[in-house]
Amino acid sequence: MGPRWKGKGAEAKALAEPMSEIVLALQTCLTTSDCKGLLFGSRVLFKADTEQSELLNRACFGRASQKDKHWYELTLQEAFYLCYMLKCLKIEGGDGVVKTYEELWRLIISEIEMFPEFFKAYTHLRMNNWVVKSGSQYGVDYVAYRHHPALVHSEYAILVLSGRKDSGNSSGRLKLWSDLYGTIRLCGGVAKTLLVLHVLGNNNTNDTNSPVCLKNYDIETRTISRWIPEQTREKKTYTKSCNDTKTQ
Repeated sequence: MGPRWKGKGAEAKALAEPMSEIVLALQTCLTTSDCKGLLFGSRVLFKADTEQSELLNRACFGRASQKDKHWYELTLQEAFYLCYMLKCLKIEGGDGVVKTYEELWRLIISEIEMFPEFFKAYTHLRMNNWVVKSGSQYGVDYVAYRHHPALVHSEYAILVLSGRKDSGNSSGRLKLWSDLYGTIRLCGGVAKTLLVLHVLGNNNTNDTNSPVCLKNYDIETRTISRWIPEQTREKKTYTKSCNDTKTQ
């Protein structure tokens, strides 16, 4: 299932403005401005100027407030990606003090047990220039776009599975045939391919108190689709009758 572009000229515009270049421009802009976000519950709030707002929107990070378009609400994955991976955003706690990577990491995983797996999956997709958004409306963890959602429909519905034995949040997903079949049917109904990211760790991944543990994870990717017999069956069949067989 290939990309479904929105309107004439959408593909050409996406090719003319690669997502990698847009993210690089955002990284440069935020770094030179020494930007800071505020950790607020399960979100990070960030007040952007006009240039930053434009780049955040083009790079598909966060969501602008309806009341004030310069206030952006970032998910924890988005904020930590900008902070830790791109190193272009600092994040303050409620006390107004900038958190270190380790402090911020421990705060997040105290609320979200599977954050290491979710963030590893998010990073894997973002570093391959996919735009990643929440997939909750489709019953999955993420959806991935080839470029900006204004130009193209999401192509993949993504489930993140953990290889940790002590992680109970995902251990039962897709193990029942009815669960797997229902998810595949749902993805097919909204023209998306189901992509399963199995995040596997080695013996060192038991210690998740620091983001350094991310280097110990590997990702196994699988696409799962529904087999439709009509699409693989021969269009014309030939059966030789018994009367056509000559006897010796």
